[in-house]
Amino acid sequence: MTKIWFFIYNFVVLPLFYLLLMLLGLFNKKIKEGIRDRKKLFENLIINLAGINRKKKMIWFHSSSMGEFEQAKPIIQEIRKRKDVMIIVTFFSPSGYRNSLKYPHADIVSYIPFDTPNYAIRFLRLVKPTLAVFMRYDIWPNFVWRLSKLKIPTFIVDATMRDSSKRKLPGIKGFHKKMYSSITKILTVSENDLSSFKDFEINSDQLLAVGDTRFDRVYQKSIQAKERKLFKDNFFGEKKVFVMGSSWEADEDVVLPAFLKLMENDENVILIIVPHEPTVVHLEKIENELYGKAKSIRFSFLNNYADERIIIIDSIGILLTLYYYADAAYVGGSFKQGIHNVLEPAVYGIPVLFGPKIENSQEAKKLVELGGGKVIKNKKEAYRVLRTLFSNDEQRLKMGNISKEYVNSNIGATEKIIKELEKFL
Repeated sequence: MTKIWFFIYNFVVLPLFYLLLMLLGLFNKKIKEGIRDRKKLFENLIINLAGINRKKKMIWFHSSSMGEFEQAKPIIQEIRKRKDVMIIVTFFSPSGYRNSLKYPHADIVSYIPFDTPNYAIRFLRLVKPTLAVFMRYDIWPNFVWRLSKLKIPTFIVDATMRDSSKRKLPGIKGFHKKMYSSITKILTVSENDLSSFKDFEINSDQLLAVGDTRFDRVYQKSIQAKERKLFKDNFFGEKKVFVMGSSWEADEDVVLPAFLKLMENDENVILIIVPHEPTVVHLEKIENELYGKAKSIRFSFLNNYADERIIIIDSIGILLTLYYYADAAYVGGSFKQGIHNVLEPAVYGIPVLFGPKIENSQEAKKLVELGGGKVIKNKKEAYRVLRTLFSNDEQRLKMGNISKEYVNSNIGATEKIIKELEKFL
């Protein structure tokens, strides 16, 4: 049966996939970059490998992009503390690759080659990994099959599987069943995900629920973030701060009018709005929306601050630190395609608000269930929730404590994962 799936995948699925990729590359800048950069992939890999100690064991971590790599970082950094090994990290996406070239805990950073049998053979012959770790879901069949044939232990870490996953559709399910059978161990983020993986008839000793390293990572980053001084001491005084993080226009259309109404009734509230894409056009749109309604200032002009009650962030990479100053937060994307990271504000022990599109986030759904998070569906509801939170200190602090306890109680997945990996090192 494996030979049949090998044939179907390599002679039907892959040609169609690469044809589509080439066509999309004509219009999509990132895809075009990924195709172009891979032309020197093996040449660069050979040069990089020549400069490292090949007597040491090599651990290979693969992530699709930056989000998945953030989950790998706690594992990599802990392994570095315990083992004298070499680390190679690979990415499928150009953004993940380019943004991680200077990552200090990796010896080599590379693209993963396109998933052909020959490329998989060539890559593994060059790298000679002792252990392979795929983060979450970016698992390439030819690499998995080749790793299995070479008897190289292979893990999927932070694995998730919805009961309604398309991987369980007829026909496709049989393919994934064969592929997962070649994995040494699948470490899931929850017991529910473990149970869902069992639908593929995976041996029980291949499955283990260990938790999600995102909790470990966001906790690590929050400690580092607290050390950054984005605002002068006592900048906000007695005022209460509301941070709208990773906002899209769809989020702003609902939350911004609600906050403006709140400002009319509460002189002690300040909004920090952090657009997901702080382009000139987006920033100007926000300013136009506020014109005549409230005074605002861009973060880059903060030296000229004159008690404006809305601060518009026109920089990137500081959102996690901004949540540190918040008394409550809204996480964007939840009126668009799907919510962004709710753990980033929750780690600071504050209420977390979001729109209705949270199906992509188990953490958001859990926060709602526990009472640390709240869904808002329209402007009227947004105002009502904001009014309650900023006028009722007891309610706000209660929700915040629930959020913090949720994060703290889920820290520790990294340690469990390391113990499993160490069995093969």
